[in-house]
Amino acid sequence: MNVIMKVIKEDNFLSLTGNLVISFFGIAGFALLARTFQMEIFGEWVIFISAAAFIEMFRYGIINTAIVRYLSGAEPEERLKFIGSNGLIGIVATIVIVILLYLTLIIFSRPIHNSGYELFFKWYPLLALINLPMNTALVIMQADLKFGKILMIRSIESVGFFLVVAVNFLFLHLTLLQLVWSFLIIDAIASGTCIVKGWDGLKYLTKATKGNVKTLLQFSKYTTFTLIGTNLLRSADTFIISFSPLGTAAVALYSIPMKLTELQQIPLRSFAATAFPKLSRASMQGKIDEVKDIFYTYSGAMTYLFIAISLVTFVFADLFILVLGGKQYIGTDPVTGFNAATIMRIFSIYGLLLPIDRMTGIGLDSINKPNINFMKVLYMVLANVIGDLIAIFVFKSLSMVAVASIFFTCIGIVVGYYYMDKELKLNYRFIFTSGIDFYKKMYDQVKINLGRSN
Repeated sequence: MNVIMKVIKEDNFLSLTGNLVISFFGIAGFALLARTFQMEIFGEWVIFISAAAFIEMFRYGIINTAIVRYLSGAEPEERLKFIGSNGLIGIVATIVIVILLYLTLIIFSRPIHNSGYELFFKWYPLLALINLPMNTALVIMQADLKFGKILMIRSIESVGFFLVVAVNFLFLHLTLLQLVWSFLIIDAIASGTCIVKGWDGLKYLTKATKGNVKTLLQFSKYTTFTLIGTNLLRSADTFIISFSPLGTAAVALYSIPMKLTELQQIPLRSFAATAFPKLSRASMQGKIDEVKDIFYTYSGAMTYLFIAISLVTFVFADLFILVLGGKQYIGTDPVTGFNAATIMRIFSIYGLLLPIDRMTGIGLDSINKPNINFMKVLYMVLANVIGDLIAIFVFKSLSMVAVASIFFTCIGIVVGYYYMDKELKLNYRFIFTSGIDFYKKMYDQVKINLGRSN
């Protein structure tokens, strides 16, 4: 029993469990929504979520990476100053975003009304205000490695909305707009919980200082655009397809295999969430060898894990498409002429490349080289946009859009590793040997713990 409790309280386990819960209910809700609405209407939901995620990443870039890095090694008094300064930046950024979006809606009301983006411009600004306390709390919790609390808050959001979607699918048959309202209410409950518990840190706004704000913004001027670029790598496909002659039906079809890549992203997000504070702490303490060891171990362990995950998603692509999207997405779609399972198999190959690409990114941020990570992501975004435009307007193929994902990720790995090696003098072979050692140690530890329990 002690062995089990020790494992359950371990950071990587809690982080992985949190992402599993969130992703499971997110994917399950996505599957029900795909069955609830016609392909064109479901495409509008995908556009709303994708556009919201893109803007959220802007706020997240200002709030998250810098505060996680500086809280990881801050003294108690300095910590409160950073939390207060972070909260102030988040409030100002949110107000600016809300004003800009509503002004855009007023000025371009007719074009927006005739596009698939009306839901986003009308309702995301309200969502941004509602979920600010929750997002601020989650950032502080990540810096403090409080993954149990993160799991609680994210569960309120993801499980709550899934239950609404499930009840709607079975009994209510709400409109898409009514479901958006439900989404806002659930986020309000999650944010309210953070405020009541005092987890959002907004009570420390009075401790914000000009110096701490400047420090966070100085670091964030790169990480903000890096995270925007990272999100563009995922959402540019959706945006470009939505503006192309292929329309919202193609957005819906492409979103099914894209959503399934979240199965590959679950362990990646979990390991990255625990790796970044550790890398940052070691870097700020000048322990370069420890930084290298953490980079090798996490990169190698995730790469081997992703080989197994990608193999499963490649072999059972048709089954995954059926489970998530339903029969209407199986085979070649008669309207768009595209095959979701083929796209899924291409994404499986793309998944093999994700671990090292992600680790070079957070590695550069942790050693205080956010400017280089920004350039890395910029190269990837340019390659992705150019690849998408060629795929859609020249080849007129969604499969080629997925192939572009492989291409830009290879660029990210090469650029990221080059600059990491330049700073740390890496040996790429240690990535693979350290990955094997990670699983050997895990196996040996399990044997020892089981022996003690017997």
